[in-house]
Amino acid sequence: QVQLVESGGGLVQAGGSLRLSCAASGRHFSDYTMGWFRQAPGNEREFVSGINWSGTRTYYSESVEGRFTISRDNAKNTVYLQMNSLKPEDTAVYYCAACTRGDGQYYQRYEYDYWGQGIQVTVSS
Repeated sequence: QVQLVESGGGLVQAGGSLRLSCAASGRHFSDYTMGWFRQAPGNEREFVSGINWSGTRTYYSESVEGRFTISRDNAKNTVYLQMNSLKPEDTAVYYCAACTRGDGQYYQRYEYDYWGQGIQVTVSS
């Protein structure tokens, strides 16, 4: 079992930055692909970014490419999402997720096995 706990959310003005962290329990964190998703009110939960087990491969949705950066520190069992140039449309609950399917690129909710409780990010205009 893996437990994921997000932190670092909050309220920021448009153009500002936030850094989300996701701390994982368990001994196998370095084996997992990690991802970030988000869900705005009335919308489906959507993929934001993913990173492979070693941190050597990262990928993003078109809406955040060039503004967000995902990274991980396997020694600390933590994955990060640095969010720059934030826009009001980035407002959502952000979720950290872990995928145990092995090395690859995973964009779908069903491909992820463990989820955090979510954290609110609000960007004011």
